[in-house]
Amino acid sequence: MIKAVVGANWGDEGKGKITDMLAQKADIVVRFQGGANAGHTIVNKYGKFALHTLPSGVFYDHITSVIGNGVALNIPILFDEIKNLTDRNVPMPKILISDRAQIVMPYHILLDAYEEERLAGKSYGSTKSGIAPFYSDKYAKIGFQVSELFDEDTLKEKVAKVTAMKNVLMEHLYHKPLIDENELLDTLHTYRDMVAPYVADVSTFLYEANKAGKTILLEGQLGTLKDPDHGIYPMVTSSSTLAAYGAIGAGLPPYEIKQVITVCKAYSSAVGAGAFVSEIFGDEADELRRRGGDGGEYGATTGRPRRMGWFDCVASKYGCRLQGTTDVAFTVLDVLGYLDEIPVCTAYEIDGQITADFPVTYKLEKAKPVIEKLPGWKCDIRGIKKYEDLPENCRKYIEFVEEHIGFRITMVSNGPSRDDIIYR
Repeated sequence: MIKAVVGANWGDEGKGKITDMLAQKADIVVRFQGGANAGHTIVNKYGKFALHTLPSGVFYDHITSVIGNGVALNIPILFDEIKNLTDRNVPMPKILISDRAQIVMPYHILLDAYEEERLAGKSYGSTKSGIAPFYSDKYAKIGFQVSELFDEDTLKEKVAKVTAMKNVLMEHLYHKPLIDENELLDTLHTYRDMVAPYVADVSTFLYEANKAGKTILLEGQLGTLKDPDHGIYPMVTSSSTLAAYGAIGAGLPPYEIKQVITVCKAYSSAVGAGAFVSEIFGDEADELRRRGGDGGEYGATTGRPRRMGWFDCVASKYGCRLQGTTDVAFTVLDVLGYLDEIPVCTAYEIDGQITADFPVTYKLEKAKPVIEKLPGWKCDIRGIKKYEDLPENCRKYIEFVEEHIGFRITMVSNGPSRDDIIYR
């Protein structure tokens, strides 16, 4: 059976924890899109980890961790991440890397930083991980597939061609040092030697595994609102964050994805620029940020303070609909225990009109939140294992959200570790 674990909102919903938890009963976990520009925070018996490229199943020795063809593969970061695990007594994970995955090149990271610098105040809030230049090159057909590392003649020819193109930008647009062709080729030879033991025909491996009845988890990065087609364009990422793309980014038939677990936070948070209707500021935001997540709401990749807001029913209903949600996992509910009353955004007011439908970006920029307040439960809910044992106001909050988003909440996370979960 194939299940996808994806985000409903801006990312940072807690997908890593849910994947790590579901991996207990899975065989294979696949990262199918995105690069090392966002992180998944995992808390387990080995400690607290921020994963950037590795799938969130790497802590189990029965799991095969797969880097799919849709991933932006930063090879040095992947290997640093593996070393970080093994240095902390995590057994070496079983890893397969798709021979069709493409490589984040050293110049992608430079170009990302140079472009943000050039745009100055009008920048996109990039994490400067090379993601936009990487995907631009992929679709301009001048990217480097992992398989090309193993064909020396083609590699040399392509390096010469691409270096010449990039150096025009380096010299005339950014006024920065030129790329050295021989140095780049040497770097790619190093990359080849690093990945060689792990490279595989991943789509065939997954096809056979699915046929044999194995459980496969597809792990998404970021969330619906960062999707380049359906998100808050242009303040989005550069690969599709939707479960539907899991089929493409892993090389599987779309009809084989039987369950889509969409992760929603019990409040909102976002990293990076873009419209965020339920956003809060000042002391109110600081307190939620400080109490949020496990150790506070700061980006797992950048350490940037996340922007904070109340739960947004409009964005979450839209996010769940686009993902094709079968189950909602509702996370960090325990964080809200300090509040006397809990604000929820149930609709938007745009040019005097009230709507519960998520609009295109230029309308979103004008939207004001319509807020309803629910009574808080004023206690710590960590350690509770049964839904009926949650305080009445806590259950009412979950059911209020469920009614407004129109998708069933089947899992409630009330703490950071993989055991802090309530099934409904």
